[in-house]
Amino acid sequence: MSAESIGSRGFTYWRLRFRAWRGNRPFWGGLFTMIGGLPIAYLPYADMRLGNMTIAMATTAGAGSLIIGVLLVTLGLTMWFQSAVRVFAGVAAIVLALVSIPVANLGGFGIGLICALVGGGLSAAWAPGVPVDEAAGEGALAAAPAPAAEPVPAHEVAMIEPLALPEQRDGQEQAPNEHATETTIDANGGRNSAG
Repeated sequence: MSAESIGSRGFTYWRLRFRAWRGNRPFWGGLFTMIGGLPIAYLPYADMRLGNMTIAMATTAGAGSLIIGVLLVTLGLTMWFQSAVRVFAGVAAIVLALVSIPVANLGGFGIGLICALVGGGLSAAWAPGVPVDEAAGEGALAAAPAPAAEPVPAHEVAMIEPLALPEQRDGQEQAPNEHATETTIDANGGRNSAG
């Protein structure tokens, strides 16, 4: 076997591949959305046993919370594998999280609600990064903008000559009121009228 074979790829190779995959999609938004869907779907069906006594939540939230939880997990997977619809998935996750407050036992006792809201917000706000050109990597520092010029001191500002106004061209005499409203100089004291 050669050193380039698939079997010899170490942990670093797979970690770097996962990092590249994670950077091209709203990974944390999808993860938080899926984590938020689990308690919303699970808690209405959960029961706790204390010795011989069983404590179960007998509410009408069963089917509604299961649907909301499954949809949130599905939206989280959609954020990962179809990042083109990340804004829709994020907004839908936020809406489902808010709907889970009255439907699914206060949104999975607040745990699922908070996680789904954070995940939906992260997904809706995520934008793909601009790829860095490897060839321009070294020249990126050279292409950085120059620092701003220093301000001119006040005593030098007084020495700067004001701009001269353009003069009338030779051979083009203008009557005093010929085009009186076309420029602000000739208009009523510098003010134009709207009519």
